[in-house]
Amino acid sequence: MWNQYSQCQKIQSGPGVIRFHNINGKNVVRWTVSVHKDGIYARKHNLVILSMALNASVPLMDHLLNDPAQVFNTRYFLYVLVNIPILAVVFNILRQMLPQDRSKPPVVFHWFPFIGSSIQYGSDPLAFLFACQEKYGDVFTFILLGRRVTVALGAKGNNFVLGGKSTVFNAEDAYKHMTSPVFGNDVVYAIPNPQFMEQKKFIKVGLSTESFRTYVGMFEDEVETYLNNEPVFKSYQNPKNAGEWGSFDPCQALAEITILTASRTLQGKQIRAALDKSFADLIADLDGGFTPMNFFFPNLPLEHYRRRDRAHKKISDFYVDIVKQRKAKGDDQELDMITALSGQVYRSGKPMTDSEVAHCMIALLMAGQHTSASTGAWAVLRLADNPDFAEKLFQEQVKFFGTPDGELRPMTYDEARELPLMNALIRETLRLHPPIHAIMRHVREDVPVPPSLAAPSKDGVYVVPKGDYVLASPTVSHTDPRVWRNAMKFDPYRWIDPEGMAAQALETYVDEHGEKIEYGFGAPGRHRCVGEQFAYLQVGTILATLVRELEFRLPKPFPANNYYTMIPTPQAPRNVEYRRRRRN
Repeated sequence: MWNQYSQCQKIQSGPGVIRFHNINGKNVVRWTVSVHKDGIYARKHNLVILSMALNASVPLMDHLLNDPAQVFNTRYFLYVLVNIPILAVVFNILRQMLPQDRSKPPVVFHWFPFIGSSIQYGSDPLAFLFACQEKYGDVFTFILLGRRVTVALGAKGNNFVLGGKSTVFNAEDAYKHMTSPVFGNDVVYAIPNPQFMEQKKFIKVGLSTESFRTYVGMFEDEVETYLNNEPVFKSYQNPKNAGEWGSFDPCQALAEITILTASRTLQGKQIRAALDKSFADLIADLDGGFTPMNFFFPNLPLEHYRRRDRAHKKISDFYVDIVKQRKAKGDDQELDMITALSGQVYRSGKPMTDSEVAHCMIALLMAGQHTSASTGAWAVLRLADNPDFAEKLFQEQVKFFGTPDGELRPMTYDEARELPLMNALIRETLRLHPPIHAIMRHVREDVPVPPSLAAPSKDGVYVVPKGDYVLASPTVSHTDPRVWRNAMKFDPYRWIDPEGMAAQALETYVDEHGEKIEYGFGAPGRHRCVGEQFAYLQVGTILATLVRELEFRLPKPFPANNYYTMIPTPQAPRNVEYRRRRRN
């Protein structure tokens, strides 16, 4: 334990030796040197050291005091060390002031090298991209932690980035370092694109209309069970408290409901039965691998990285064991995704391995959970903020599913797909709150930018250089005031107008031709979300069941976006108040 106080004394130049002196075996004197304009000063520190006696010279100090040139070198080194960051900033600014290569898109001005515009983009991507669009146009480049990211905005920009060849604009190079530790090293972006495309086709086998018809009732049952058992919904659970308002966090509730419904349907009875607290904890640890930090630094010696890796191994082993057990028993009667994937064969003749099946299951669970849970949470917040629309949504349920005795019968797959207000709610929620606000690709060769998108001059052409990243932003496309009337206003009715901009955007997205406005749970083009139709059915049924049972209200102003997560979530406070719906 140290007890320290000090005073300054001037020393003469020339050789000298500093020694520690014992005082009662506990107190010693330590000298340190400081350099000033008028000489060298030594600072004496009286130190108390318990059970320790020293009487020795300090070699480094001896050398320093015996060699004045070394003192100068040390002073110079410290001077340079302090000024290097300043010089780096100055040179970075001067470099940006010099004439630039006009064949490359303009670079957003930034003060600090390497850091670039990371802080502005990370804190509010939408505001940053709109500000840059106003200054530089639809195509520009910014620096993101040492990466050159060329942005292409608008429908033409989306088509340029997302419609390009995978051999040129490569998704695997952009994302594999983040997804591989979570999903596995033999699925999704960790493998060549042709093999990934085959895996997506295998997954589609398990996403058939036949399967969807059985899923609707399972979705309803899981939501009702959750409402009847979760402590946070105790105000709902007692009919005598029908007028009492409770409160819940929509992000937490929808995340849990999404996992429960997905595991019950896609994952199967065996997985759903195993979904206890310990399994949920493993999912949470694995989910810790989906953060902006993991995107830029995929492997750091930190605890949450270690938890991610341990969770991946345990969940992977769990799925592999189930696959092996089914193969051993010849049990393929259960209609779930494991059954659909087991036995699939690549065009090369190679069958899917047990590990690939297991890791595809992890990818389905994790990737789908994020997007559906986020969309559901934002939709509940919008309903709480617009109670009149929520009431009309309930009346739509009564119209389609009402019975003579005043009850609501279960939904069916065909009916659930044809609810205009519910579909409008989901689409408007996705327009304002897309789960993925930016989509990136790595550029493998120089690519010219179409002049119709952007150009440096009438006869010039921009070229995105090899090694850059390109970025398309669904959020900008969805809220561009040049395209959308009252772009930032929540207006689900815009999707019901057959002649409106929303209907045109949806038609463009669905037919997969022309210039694409990214709209949905993933991206258009080759990497369009394979589970999109499942997600619409899942989210729609969950929301319909919640609207049947609950009324919502929002006690605080509508929350802003939290962009510090990979999937934008509502900032706190974000709790929604609810009560048991009163039916006439």
